[in-house]
Order: sequence, then C-alpha cells, then structure tokens
Amino acid sequence: MPEDDPTTLVSTDWLEAHLKDPDIRILDASWYLPDAGRDAKAEYDDAHIPGARFFDIDEISDQRSPLPHMAPPPEKFISRMRAMGVGDGHQVVVYDGAGLFSAARVWWLFRLMGKTDVAVLDGGFPKWRAEGRPVEDMPPVLRDRHITVQRQAHLVKDVTQVAAAAKLGNHVIIDARSPTRFKGDEEEPREGLRSGHIPGSVSLHYRNLLNADGTMKSVDEIRSAFGAAGADLSRPAITTCGSGVTAAILNLALERLGKRDHALYDGSWSEWGMYGDLKIATG
Repeated sequence: MPEDDPTTLVSTDWLEAHLKDPDIRILDASWYLPDAGRDAKAEYDDAHIPGARFFDIDEISDQRSPLPHMAPPPEKFISRMRAMGVGDGHQVVVYDGAGLFSAARVWWLFRLMGKTDVAVLDGGFPKWRAEGRPVEDMPPVLRDRHITVQRQAHLVKDVTQVAAAAKLGNHVIIDARSPTRFKGDEEEPREGLRSGHIPGSVSLHYRNLLNADGTMKSVDEIRSAFGAAGADLSRPAITTCGSGVTAAILNLALERLGKRDHALYDGSWSEWGMYGDLKIATG
C-alpha cells in the first residue's frame, strides 16, 4: 500500500482515523462516461462517506467552452467551494465510485487553483465499502467558508502550447487512453472525433498505474510503468486523455514520483481530435 501523503494519496485507514477532524473536507467526485450507465449524483444520494459533499465535475467547469468539463475560471471555483463549505485551512480528500478514476481530476483542479492540502482516497468508495467502513445517505450541513485561490498556469496546457511541444519535442506527451484508442483502432466515444494520437506522444493507459482493487501501484511500479511506455521523464511532461479526466491520474502518479514539472492538456482528445488542421498519428 502506498505511503499516506495528504498532498497526493491517502489510505482508507488514514481517512477513517481523521473522519471527525474539524478541518477535514471530503468530496465525492464520481463521474462516468455516458456508456457506463451510472448516475454519479444518484449513487451519492444513496450512500456516501460521512460528511462528503458531491463535486459535480460537469457543473463546476467553464461552461462557456464547447469542450466538456474544462477547468472553471477561478471566480466560479471560489463561488462553488464557498457554498460547499470548503475553504482555507481545510484538508481535502477526494474519492470516486470507480476506485480511482475521476477523483484525480478534482485533485488536479485544486492544485491548479493553488491548493495543495488535497489528496485522493486510494481505492475510493469501492474499497471503503468493501472494508465495511461507515456510510450515510444524509447530505452534510453546509456553512460558507472563505477560500483564496491563486491559479497555477504552469499546471495546464492549451492546444497551441501542446502543438508547439509536439513540434519541438521538448516535452514528453503521455496519453492515458487505452492502447486501441491511442493507435486509432477503436472509434472515439464522442461523435465527430478522428481516431489516433498526438504525433510524438507515448501511450500509458491509466489502468497500468493501478492495482486490481483500484489502488495506485507503488512508486517503484509507477516508475517502471512510465519507463515501459517510453516516457522520458528527464523532460517536462504533458498528460492527455479523452477529455482531461483520466490524464490527471498520470499527473497524480508523476507527483508520487516526486516529478514536479508536469501539466495537463485540458482539451485533450476532445479538442485535438476535432480539428482537421491538427496532425494525428496512428498505429
């Protein structure tokens, strides 16, 4: 089991021990692809870790953008967190209903907003429930809490920056999608997108960083997985995926390795695959 670190990853043992701490804030960040046939909010309403708030990845986003769940402007993030009673001085723990899938996206989002006292729950809600730990179906009592943010622009990349990095080869671009989607052998789940990958990028399916129970692999195993993918970590890293959700698992893993120069391509393939003037590679 990975070592507990309240800035990256904590165990179910750690969270249960801190469950009643006055400054702990737990977020259910469950989110699923449409073909999963799961309703994240309904599942939260039915059962969640005591005190957890529901973090709606689609709503707490930049809805002015035509792309899915792009990072929200800081003022919207502030507004939503204040209303949820999440603010300065809190230790945030994020989990999801898949094990470790969408929670890392919210971890990255807090990092983007300059908040570092945030960790993902290793193994998420499935592990929590399998171990017989407490759950409830009542929403928490919310009280406004002041929050200050300072957007860390170096943690996110736009399409222009990624295109430049791909051309210059001065970053390693790592794609978290499945190998078949990376190669272009499988149709994209979103309509209208070409199949393939960003030229020069390497494939590291996010599941290769996880154990069968949804927990993250050890630091040594993570390092081996990046090596096996051909990811040259001597260069700054840019992560990408379908829509910027599972890419954050790679960022979390890189942070576990102690690598700090990594960023996430927020538009990911939802953007790159849409524009015919952007080159793609297959195979």
